[in-house]
Amino acid sequence: MADKVHCIRKTLRLMPQEAKVLSDKAKANGMNEAEYIRLLISQKPNDYPEVRKLLKELINEINRIGININQIVFNSNAQLYSKKDKEQLVAYMKKLNQSVSEAVVKIGN
Repeated sequence: MADKVHCIRKTLRLMPQEAKVLSDKAKANGMNEAEYIRLLISQKPNDYPEVRKLLKELINEINRIGININQIVFNSNAQLYSKKDKEQLVAYMKKLNQSVSEAVVKIGN
């Protein structure tokens, strides 16, 4: 349990403008200054709020596309598959690939 508790205190001296930048960046990310400094030390991309938001949006989009793909596959199995459905499936797959590529560019490999 002791490994999970922040029990070591460090004193940090900053110039007034550095303190303001730290405060502003912490507030912009919805954190207090200590949390923000720990985030910078850990360098875990999933900890960054903008990365979490991007991943959540990507997961939601993938889920919506997946539902549409499942409907098309169901129609295909029921012999109701049309050329329009095939075109839709290709469009959904392109959109999915584009969304994933955008996330990779924003987050990095």
